[in-house]
Amino acid sequence: MLATKPVLRREVVSTASAVPSAVVVRPVSCTRCPSDRSHQSFAVATAVPKAVLAKRQVAVQAQAGTKAGSAVTDAEPSYIEIDLPKPLGFKFARGNDGGAYIVEVNPKLGNVDPRVQPGDKIVLISASFGTEVWKAENYGQIMYAIRTRSGTVYMKLKQNFGDLSALEEDGMDEVEKMWRKERAGGNYGAGTKEIQARNYMQRKEDERKRREMFDDALAKFKENDIQGALIEFENIISLEPKNYVGDNFSRHTPIYKVTQYNIACCYSMLDQVEEALKSLDLAMASGFDNFDQIRRDKNLAKLRASPKFQTLIEKYDEPVVNWGAVKATFGAFGGLFGGKKE
Repeated sequence: MLATKPVLRREVVSTASAVPSAVVVRPVSCTRCPSDRSHQSFAVATAVPKAVLAKRQVAVQAQAGTKAGSAVTDAEPSYIEIDLPKPLGFKFARGNDGGAYIVEVNPKLGNVDPRVQPGDKIVLISASFGTEVWKAENYGQIMYAIRTRSGTVYMKLKQNFGDLSALEEDGMDEVEKMWRKERAGGNYGAGTKEIQARNYMQRKEDERKRREMFDDALAKFKENDIQGALIEFENIISLEPKNYVGDNFSRHTPIYKVTQYNIACCYSMLDQVEEALKSLDLAMASGFDNFDQIRRDKNLAKLRASPKFQTLIEKYDEPVVNWGAVKATFGAFGGLFGGKKE
């Protein structure tokens, strides 16, 4: 697995944030580097046995410290629970509080529940295996739980009824208000200069934090804490700057490319080949082009064993041997050597 440290322009060993307390980390060998739910979910039919739901009910009540049948007043937040088979027809994003929020509900992408709306926040999520339910700690943990889930995905969501304010930038101060007013009027004044300088410093600080997270993830990977590293990598991806344009007009930061590659390595090592293929596809689509590393990285061994691997890498890199050209050549000259013409 490659862990080329972004921006510093040097290679490191491949990798994969802190595992939340609710997550039980199972040893991974590495040489390197709900409460009562009487409703039916929209696309789940009757896929979840009653015994499973009962166990999840107990787990959720234990975490929440409540009993079955507790009354909910109008002043309390509104929650819904869903249990859907993968793939899910939702898109997720990181909120200002670090949590995972629904940003799109699209039946074309997979299974959905008609009660879910953009802006709803995940507060409980099913564990990777079994009936255990985890408290939602952060965006990375949620993505890890969903992508590694074996069976239907249970989620308890806090309804925000279309309110996306948790996904917007923090409230504007007087300087930013002045800047926006100047920009709207086509002017370039002191407000614009100050906000540009402040935004530059903020970008530098955000970049520093992401590098620290990247280093932490690498350290976890080297300690064989693949799950913990993977969660941290997912959190790094969620912090990718919006509307980024690099010096070479790249739409992705260097750390994004390497992180997506490392995520692919982690999923491969966890036997999650399909998820590994998705992450590798994203890495190469964003500009990761160390194809020699991809073809020999031992952490991608299980991914390379998939019949889909060759097709995927050839989408971005010319094959070592172009068998199509070879067959075409021999087909054209086969008659000269006594071969049978088609």
